[in-house]
Amino acid sequence: MQIIKLNATDSTNNYLKQLLIDTALEDFCVVATNHQTKGKGQMGSEWISEKGKNLTFSVLKTKPSLGLRRQFLLNILVSLSIVKTLEGYNVPNLAIKWPNDILSDHHKIAGILIENLIKTNRIEYSVIGIGLNVNQELFKGLSKVSSLKSILGMPIDTDELLHKLIENLQYYFRLFADTGEGILNTEYESYLFRNDKPSTFELPDQTLFTGIIRGVTDAGKLRVQMEDATKEFDLKELKLLY
Repeated sequence: MQIIKLNATDSTNNYLKQLLIDTALEDFCVVATNHQTKGKGQMGSEWISEKGKNLTFSVLKTKPSLGLRRQFLLNILVSLSIVKTLEGYNVPNLAIKWPNDILSDHHKIAGILIENLIKTNRIEYSVIGIGLNVNQELFKGLSKVSSLKSILGMPIDTDELLHKLIENLQYYFRLFADTGEGILNTEYESYLFRNDKPSTFELPDQTLFTGIIRGVTDAGKLRVQMEDATKEFDLKELKLLY
């Protein structure tokens, strides 16, 4: 396993993408850092992590054998890899909050940001960024955020955790190659936060409505049953409120 460890960098995703320009890298090459100064989340949000306390890293997946319409399957594979790893640490009540936040007891403990290099309508490379709150205990102003140490009451070895995460990531990509996506979709929806439960949603104009999550489409849109019909929403069209 090729692991590049950095003391600090602005973003492990950015570092790995720059490294790809003139360096031959192994499949599942990892770039990890003790301190990410400008970590990124979904839709340009910032991922804040205390120095040396958490896992902030990116993984290279070469030629993931996915067409453009099935990019969301990468989110499924990565989310399941994280959940399975955390189950090995007995983290309670794990869930995947669409599209790719990992929760424990309604508290966010991990996030994912995937960036793809496209060539001739296929994904040539995927840079998979993962931020996982491990030993940090204070999250100023973030009441719905927690860490493994806060949840389990003990510190976690981040190097060991990183290796287990990569092993599970490799496992799920092999499973996809061997069995296809059907079993993965079913497993993802079994962990989907608020699936088949009435929930409150917010539209971009701040309108609130109640609906029931009915899974995710192949393109990664959230299917929500409303009074008159079941509609599909992408990330920019809908916010799921707690």
